[in-house]
Amino acid sequence: MRLTNMITAVDAHACGEPGRVIIGGVLDVPGKTMFEKMKYFEKNHDDIRLRMLREPRGYPAVCCNLILPSSHPDADAGFIIMEQLEYPPMSGTNTICVATTLLEIGMLPMKEPITEFILEAPAGLVGIRAECKDGKVTQVTFKNVPAFAVHLDVKVEVPQLGTVTVDVSWGGIFYVIADAAQFGLQLTPDEGRDITRISEMVKTATQEQYPVVHPQNPEITGPTVSQLSAPPTNPKAHRKNVVTVSTHKLDWNKLSTWTGVIDRSPCGTGTCAKMAALYAKDQLGLNQDFYHEGILGNLFTGRLIEETQVGPYKAVVPIISGTAWITAISQFVVDPQDPYPNGFTVGDIW
Repeated sequence: MRLTNMITAVDAHACGEPGRVIIGGVLDVPGKTMFEKMKYFEKNHDDIRLRMLREPRGYPAVCCNLILPSSHPDADAGFIIMEQLEYPPMSGTNTICVATTLLEIGMLPMKEPITEFILEAPAGLVGIRAECKDGKVTQVTFKNVPAFAVHLDVKVEVPQLGTVTVDVSWGGIFYVIADAAQFGLQLTPDEGRDITRISEMVKTATQEQYPVVHPQNPEITGPTVSQLSAPPTNPKAHRKNVVTVSTHKLDWNKLSTWTGVIDRSPCGTGTCAKMAALYAKDQLGLNQDFYHEGILGNLFTGRLIEETQVGPYKAVVPIISGTAWITAISQFVVDPQDPYPNGFTVGDIW
């Protein structure tokens, strides 16, 4: 049997959120920046995203990353992020998975107790500080691109839900953030179906009524992700959140259809977006730890370390700390006779 298109990947998860990391089998692509490489890859090699994320090799909750050389003189490596519906400019859990993979499999040298290096994401440079012990990365802290709030407490008209109050904020991705109490939700695992349905409805309505564009890159638009926020259940946390990642575009005529999957982690970029909104409301200051709880009760630690400016927006520089664990190292192949080389989706779980 002749197998083709062999790809080697490391499977990992950051606080429960799966992040597959391609380490071999895919060559570099043209582009002066990681954003340009991402756009080239999206246009010319999207079959790899489909193959790695859809069944039978993937499933709705999984994300995938491709490690590539960076052309930036300060970066040690670059990566692009692939999700079910988009190539996001940045992702916190995927950054933690990529950093952990690079060190634990030896692609970058590990120095105990602290290893520092710089990654280039499509959104920009991300500083990494990895705490290491006995060959294991015990915690990753990354310095994200600047975060900022665009809209605070605006009213969005959502079919079937009525008037909903939201914030729109950038944390590496544009988020729409709504208080879960507006929908009678407490963000518990048994509410998953309602969380994803409501989140996708709020996101789609906000996209239509409050579209946003990044002031430094007009190709980045949004909001593309929805976050619900609630009081914490973990006694150490300040807030609890659930982020829904889209698996296909919402159809207003089929609102009962499952259109998204819950981020299992407290969400890194979502935490940055939430902190930026809280800062803009004078509810969070600089150099204060912010413990953000996910749906599993786990925590990311965030902190705003300085002010800056992004176009017309007053922005803040966030850092996020979390841990990833490697679960598998696999080689993915394509049988020339396989009728589904790039996978498939079925409406029972997608």
